[in-house]
Amino acid sequence: MPDQNPPATVKPGSAQHTRFVLIDTSHPGNVGAAARAMKVMGFADLVLVRPRFADVLSQEETVAMASGAADVLVRARVVQSLEEALDGVDFVCATAMTPRDFGPPVHAPRALFTELAAQERRVALVFGSERYGMSNEDVYKCHAVLSIPTDPGYGSLNLAQAVQLLAYEWRQALGGYAVQGRTKPAELADAKAVQGLLSHLEQALVHIGYLDPQAPKKLLPRLNQLFNRAALTAEEVHILRGMAGAMQRCQRQEPAASEPKNPPPQR
Repeated sequence: MPDQNPPATVKPGSAQHTRFVLIDTSHPGNVGAAARAMKVMGFADLVLVRPRFADVLSQEETVAMASGAADVLVRARVVQSLEEALDGVDFVCATAMTPRDFGPPVHAPRALFTELAAQERRVALVFGSERYGMSNEDVYKCHAVLSIPTDPGYGSLNLAQAVQLLAYEWRQALGGYAVQGRTKPAELADAKAVQGLLSHLEQALVHIGYLDPQAPKKLLPRLNQLFNRAALTAEEVHILRGMAGAMQRCQRQEPAASEPKNPPPQR
């Protein structure tokens, strides 16, 4: 399939100065999953070299596995050689599990990526076919080989998994993204609110017959310490007081005449 789209513009140090190159990819689902892996880490430049199916970028399985990363597929290019895929790139990282006797040096991704990010290089991450990986000829064209540290007894990674791991590591080297979550911590209940809860709970426990007010022992101090360790929020205090109120509204059932009237043991 001819190269119909011009190479994406890449500038050193920009947010999109990374290219992912997949060589001889066989399974459309892997192409879609790779596009998804790229997008969640903020990358969008995808090039396929001699994929098994010329229309792989538009196949139903590809689009389904992309799961929202269809824009990456639309902008992706198909070329016939690795040389074409590397146009505009100045540092090429091969991914290969099998050590070569001759070729570029082998690195763990994290250490190398830290160096590359500081140098603001235009980087390509190159992945081989699902069955055979990268050929020696293609590896020799690269500046470095990335070896993902895995269990020595089983180092087989799915293509899309490898893309995801390296996309994450490279994004972290570039600065990463802030963790998305609660922007404002929940308001902690003050000591007065906790004491009000304890008083309310004491009344509820007496009402249901769990607490003997004549012999409370150390139940309330223990609950006090429990609540202090839990660092209750104001909302949690409201919830617990609501539970205490529901306990107070329950009709207390007196034990049958044959049942002992001793209260349960206090803790």
